[in-house]
Amino acid sequence: MTISFTVSSTAPGRVRADVLAVPVFADRELGAGGDVVTAGFEGRLDRFLERAGFEGKVGQTLLVPLTHTPGVALLVGLGAAADVTVDSLRTAAATVAQRASGLARVSTTLADAAPESLDRAAVGQAIVEGVVLGSYAFDDYRRAKKATKITAVTVVVADGAAVVKRGVARGEAVANAVVWARNMVNMPARELSPEAFARAATQLLRGRGVRVEVFDVPAMRRQRLGGILGVGQGSKQPPRLVKMTYNPAGARGSIALVGKGVVFDSGGLSLKTGSGMETMKTDMGGAAAVIAAMSALAALDVKTKVVAYTPMVENMPSGEAIRPGDVLTFRNGKTAEVLNTDAEGRLILADGLSLAAEGKPDAIIDLATLTGACMVALGDKIAGLMSNDDALRDRVEAAAQRSGESVWRLPLPKEYRKLIDSEIADIKNIGSGGYGGALTAGLFLEEFVNGVPWVHLDIAGPGRAAADDGVVRKGGTGFGVRTLLELVSDPLPRRRR
Repeated sequence: MTISFTVSSTAPGRVRADVLAVPVFADRELGAGGDVVTAGFEGRLDRFLERAGFEGKVGQTLLVPLTHTPGVALLVGLGAAADVTVDSLRTAAATVAQRASGLARVSTTLADAAPESLDRAAVGQAIVEGVVLGSYAFDDYRRAKKATKITAVTVVVADGAAVVKRGVARGEAVANAVVWARNMVNMPARELSPEAFARAATQLLRGRGVRVEVFDVPAMRRQRLGGILGVGQGSKQPPRLVKMTYNPAGARGSIALVGKGVVFDSGGLSLKTGSGMETMKTDMGGAAAVIAAMSALAALDVKTKVVAYTPMVENMPSGEAIRPGDVLTFRNGKTAEVLNTDAEGRLILADGLSLAAEGKPDAIIDLATLTGACMVALGDKIAGLMSNDDALRDRVEAAAQRSGESVWRLPLPKEYRKLIDSEIADIKNIGSGGYGGALTAGLFLEEFVNGVPWVHLDIAGPGRAAADDGVVRKGGTGFGVRTLLELVSDPLPRRRR
């Protein structure tokens, strides 16, 4: 369901709504709109809060009946006023959406809980993202729907409405992109073949200022994309490569995006266990994030040229599948010995990165649900960040922090490079020794960027959530969309060539 957002400077008690969400700080200090609650509550509000155990701590909520319109208020704890951040407001807005999900019209004064040091546009964006992402539900296959009944949200501000409104518009574009990515990741694999995924991308990007090219098997043969063709040959569903180009007038700088699009990963002949396959429909989360980000570029008036590549395959065992010991030749001419067919993501990314590097962009970013080893290191909420360029690494890290997505730097140790040496090919697709798997995967990918500044984001952990948590809902998360859009909104410096 689409939620409409408006920004209003009308007094909180005069806004038409079914519930008014009011921020409360530590020690029960009511924020903007608190006077409406105090005046409308029949009795002593302080005693009511005390008996309910509500103190204004982060994450606490309490519904309060009112004797006048809107009839009920939702108190939302934010903790100490000085500690409020854009990210905590995003989470609070998600909490509002969840507690008020059975009501149609919501108004909130959360924006006025922000300290003066916070950018008002960023605050407006965060509130919209919190509401939309916090109320997300994938109900396509449910008879009993869980989707929110919220249809309209009014963000009430005392002043600065124009600035907040700009942030709200940006938040809608970003959040809707994340929702599309989540829907793709949550879709059953039988409904999302490489061909269907490419078709969905084409449909999404139609009319959004992005030129889309879809490469089928004959076209990929002509392009010498041996990694994509090799991984895809074991499935009855033929692989695809989608190239997307956004080139605004007066573009300042260029960036290439590459997203892993394994629509289902059985492991191939190096077959996964039954439990290991249960969530493998989500192995295309990197591609979903890249495509979703491309859909919002024009709406956000991005001035950076962005070219994206999403190889799409199904990794299946069959008489046609690649075998351990086979050698693949990639777009850039390098060869790799495939010792484990379940390390397939790097094989298709190799072609995507090679194509991206040929375009000589100022930077390349790839996103991939790549290694379980990264999850061992960082858990399921933090993406691993590897890079061959310190300045680009810092920019991506800062963009992730601003967007509310968590990343952590991991090294690309040159002394580990020998671990992917092959006896018969240029390299092999798994490292020797069994340790440092996330790092050797990164070193493998580095072989295909041709010295272009590059960041690899291993999103194996945060690409899927095992439980609801703030703006994150169980299942596909759309991780990476917000970081990418934050990054490309600030043009990169041109690279010296």
